[in-house]
Amino acid sequence: MITRHPEKVNKPINRIKKKPSWIRSKLTNSQEFFLTKTIVNQYNLKTVCQEANCPNITECWSKRHATFLIMGDTCTRACAFCDVITGKPKPLDHLEPIKIANAVKKLSLRHAVITSVDRDDLDDGGAKHFNEVIKETKKTNPDTTIEVLTPDFLRKGDSYKKVIEAKPDVFNHNIETVPGLYRKVRPGSRYFASLQLLNNAKKIDKNIFTKSGLMVGLGENKDEILQVMDDLISAKVDFLTIGQYLQPSVKHHPLDRYYNPEEFEELESIAKSKGFLLVSSSPLTRSSYHADEDFTKLQKNRIKQTNAESIS
Repeated sequence: MITRHPEKVNKPINRIKKKPSWIRSKLTNSQEFFLTKTIVNQYNLKTVCQEANCPNITECWSKRHATFLIMGDTCTRACAFCDVITGKPKPLDHLEPIKIANAVKKLSLRHAVITSVDRDDLDDGGAKHFNEVIKETKKTNPDTTIEVLTPDFLRKGDSYKKVIEAKPDVFNHNIETVPGLYRKVRPGSRYFASLQLLNNAKKIDKNIFTKSGLMVGLGENKDEILQVMDDLISAKVDFLTIGQYLQPSVKHHPLDRYYNPEEFEELESIAKSKGFLLVSSSPLTRSSYHADEDFTKLQKNRIKQTNAESIS
């Protein structure tokens, strides 16, 4: 059975709150938007922009920035915040690495972002497929940097190492929410397993940029957010993104409240003071929002950090 919402019996109806004026996306170049759409359709690819109903799709696609969703459009998890369909996935498309590589080339991407659904049905959680997509994309696009946003590979042993072996430039895994909300919001995942994955990625390759994302507005409090920041710093995460949770439907986890822009600015300031190399915090911030520009900032900030350490 496939559903557009987490699978629960007698799910409550959670009324969707009206969006405030500061949550508005924009179409900046309609010609580029439709070019991106054409190329995505030409190779029969999936994007998280479409499958998760990202609010930034018009702005990002107007800049040819599409986040590729590999291993199908059907997830084996049922996270209460996510709009990706849940059910039994189809077999892997073994031509997908070539399709992704060609689409990246046709879009002339300087920085490509590749994510996936959770594939708990696969022995390795899809790590080998990630490896093949990264390697093929690099082979066809040697000057393009690669960012991956991966599942947690929970109970899949060391399979995640296959992803890191392919040498992505950025290894991203979203923590999503505070630990106290995991049972309601992310029941198929484990908070400390996600932290360990990020920490292990940095241990294996100290040069890789690690990144994680947090949603706010799910019912957390400020102290819980600050604790997540501290936990991610302890896991050696370089880049933190903080964005507003937007309730996809009345069947999803209820939105507690909208944070205002000033609150996002405060969270960004606090996160920077804790030592993250880069922080992006705004109502519409998502994991891959402005990812190419942010990668350039990450590189510059690391150089500054290295120079400062050498002087001291």
